[in-house]
Amino acid sequence: MDLVIVGLNHKTVPVAIREQFAMAPDAIGSSLQHLDDYGGLREAVVLSTCNRSEVYAVVDDIRENEQALRDFFLDLAGKPTYNPSYFYRYTGKECIAHLFTVAASLDSLVIGEGQILSQVKQAYVMAHEHGATGAILNMLFQQAIAVGKRIRTDTHIAYHAVSVSYTAVQMAEKVFGSLKGKGLLLYGAGQMARLTAQNFLGKGADKLYIVNRHLERAQELAGDVGGQAVHYKEAETIVDDVDIVIASTGAPHYVVTVPRLRRFQERRKGRPLLLIDIAVPRDISPDAAAIDGVTLYNIDDLEDIVHDNEAARQQEAVAAKVIVDEAVAAMVERYRYLSVRPVVVSLSQQAEQTRRHFVKKARSKLPELTDEQFRVVENLSHILVRKILRAPLQRTVEAAHTPDEAQVVRELQNVFKLDIKE
Repeated sequence: MDLVIVGLNHKTVPVAIREQFAMAPDAIGSSLQHLDDYGGLREAVVLSTCNRSEVYAVVDDIRENEQALRDFFLDLAGKPTYNPSYFYRYTGKECIAHLFTVAASLDSLVIGEGQILSQVKQAYVMAHEHGATGAILNMLFQQAIAVGKRIRTDTHIAYHAVSVSYTAVQMAEKVFGSLKGKGLLLYGAGQMARLTAQNFLGKGADKLYIVNRHLERAQELAGDVGGQAVHYKEAETIVDDVDIVIASTGAPHYVVTVPRLRRFQERRKGRPLLLIDIAVPRDISPDAAAIDGVTLYNIDDLEDIVHDNEAARQQEAVAAKVIVDEAVAAMVERYRYLSVRPVVVSLSQQAEQTRRHFVKKARSKLPELTDEQFRVVENLSHILVRKILRAPLQRTVEAAHTPDEAQVVRELQNVFKLDIKE
């Protein structure tokens, strides 16, 4: 069995390519249910966010099953045209280190942002619920989530974090100088849109209009943050009050098109309009930048501001990296013993059942023992079992991932007549 990840992210390809590989939750769930259709793929977790698309997998043999894994990835993304240079591939320890770094938000566009940890958890839960995970990925993702939580608790990296939504605010401030009195038209009503709305209103934005495919969700968000919900078809009626348009939906197509923006600008008489697209796939047609009075930024354009804010997070990132490195080393050690775990567990359980049986018999034959005296007998039985099992268990663990492993496991099974349950 080999542990491997195939993916691409904001560091390796621009948004124009990332959006081609964006994966919808329904498509992910359906693909995970058909994992057996791809030869050699035993387990898989799919992580798809605005900045990354990744498949973590357990395969029989990476050399023999790499094409099957690549086919799974491409089928999941809808078979886009691709170049092999888009992708990174990590195996074994490098795969573990990559996931832990992602969960720790050290591989994010904004170091320390909190959304990625919940996205990792959601990806794992979905795969687990669809029966696509087993012992290897269960152990890996549970530990990755624990590492991410520990870093947010034990370091101050989150204190210095600047979310993508807040970075969009800073971009708008860079353009306008101040957001006081400005009007915002927000496409989307999800978590990113909610954070964006809160951040803009906190900077003094005067008016907030929220457009969403499902009007009731826009109304819910508007009620929570103090904005006004607008039906998609009626967005043109309020653009006179708008200076900034931010798009953050999950639509697979442009929701803000060039013809729509031309109508916006005709109604606004060509006044400057700032567009910020923080969605992947993109929500705003890139051709909008050619319209008079329109300034367009996408999520990749926010990187300059992110870098300006990065210094305050670097010291905490160093501390977080130490935690990640320690956790990776511990996980590698745990995986080393994974192949012999069934025989170790079987022998331990057999010994424990035997111990309990004879302790129970001893108590029935020695009714005069007090509870304190019986505890002494109980503790002695535990000590004896540990002493007897220490040598065979140690020998088995030492043989893991060596040429002797198969022979040692067979000997242990034969000597103790173990019934191994995988």
